[in-house]
Amino acid sequence: MMLGKFTLGVVATALLAGAFYADKASAEESIFIPGLVYRTGAYAPNGIPFANGFKDYVNLINERDGGVNGVKLVYEECETNYNTKIGVECYEKLKANNPVVIMPNSTGITYQLLPKAPVDQIPILSMGYGRTSAADGRVFAWAFNFPTTYWSQASAVINYIADQEGGLEKLKGKKIAHIYHNSAYGKEANPTLEVLAEKYGYELTLLAVDHPGQEQRATWLQIRKLRPDWIFMSGWGVMNQVAIQEAASIGYPMDHFIGNWWSGTESDVVPAGEGAHGYKSATFHPPGANLKIHEDIRKFVYDRGKGAGARERVGEVLYNRGLLNLVFVVEAIRNAQAHFKAKAVTGEQVRWGLENMHITSKRWQELGFGGFEEVKVSCEDHEGGHPVLIQQWDAKKGEWSLVSDWNQVMRDIVRPMIEADAAAYAKENNITPRDCSKEG
Repeated sequence: MMLGKFTLGVVATALLAGAFYADKASAEESIFIPGLVYRTGAYAPNGIPFANGFKDYVNLINERDGGVNGVKLVYEECETNYNTKIGVECYEKLKANNPVVIMPNSTGITYQLLPKAPVDQIPILSMGYGRTSAADGRVFAWAFNFPTTYWSQASAVINYIADQEGGLEKLKGKKIAHIYHNSAYGKEANPTLEVLAEKYGYELTLLAVDHPGQEQRATWLQIRKLRPDWIFMSGWGVMNQVAIQEAASIGYPMDHFIGNWWSGTESDVVPAGEGAHGYKSATFHPPGANLKIHEDIRKFVYDRGKGAGARERVGEVLYNRGLLNLVFVVEAIRNAQAHFKAKAVTGEQVRWGLENMHITSKRWQELGFGGFEEVKVSCEDHEGGHPVLIQQWDAKKGEWSLVSDWNQVMRDIVRPMIEADAAAYAKENNITPRDCSKEG
């Protein structure tokens, strides 16, 4: 709460009284964060750990820290069933509570909310998903998809494949298949893969799999005929499980099968048993449950009986991603509180906090996420071009382990594509891009 100016005649007791009422008012304030989740339906095995990570981090901040600088977080979930129409209905319902951010948890829902965000003044954080060209903050002032995007991820995966083959020049003539969920999400990587195929000379085959992805016989008959050197997959839910089982059944070399970061969680590989051994996936954070953040969650949340799920599932890949999502939200709130000298910040203020996000290696250590790369966002760049890791599944140990250093994205190729697509969107929707040199 901002205190007004006092005249010279105000006595000390009035100052004390003002401070008392300010503290009392602050204690009554709260910050609302909605969770668009899917704990039911075809994609529940993936949605549940993600949603649990959301809820556990909110509880951690409230239980361990007493909120964000003394302001408690209020969290409410709305079940979307990973359905775009239901997701938009959830948004319309929850926006009445003045949320400071919305996390759609679906590329389809994100696309629908993009035009609503500037009108409702609720920023969108679609962490590592959604419309890739929202990375151009000049056009998409209210949308953020850091730490990296589908296009950047695809370029980093091609970089990784090139490293395994002996260099980018060795890609010429190689066969790479992209098996993708036949949705806005699954198609996102295709433009980048096509541009890179033309540039480096590999033969690209695009294979769509319809929702929910249980029927893939035709896809894998094509794979057997094509015999690609590498497979990249943008799948989700049961589609991933089936694809990995199919790959194992035809004897495809699993260390040449790479999923994107939504195709590399425990629920994707465990059903295939030993057949999944060696399967790889991209990720933008380390796997495992041994970070300081996990220790704190077990101590302050689960030991107090406030855990969202099973204690033993803390540290699963998508659980960690849910945590990370809320780390970014809370850091944006802290940024906004400091900049605007306010406690119960607004969506407009948190938009500023997201756009001025800068988490250094030192700050990651303080947050309990040691080993994470620096993240820096700006008016022009809502993505950050963060590098990508490759992890591999060990079926014998039942765990993921990192098998690469941070793979750099091909920013020189991806950024012009982002700007061109954003410019087309701006023209179609009569948006005048911001002049970031004039932004404070």
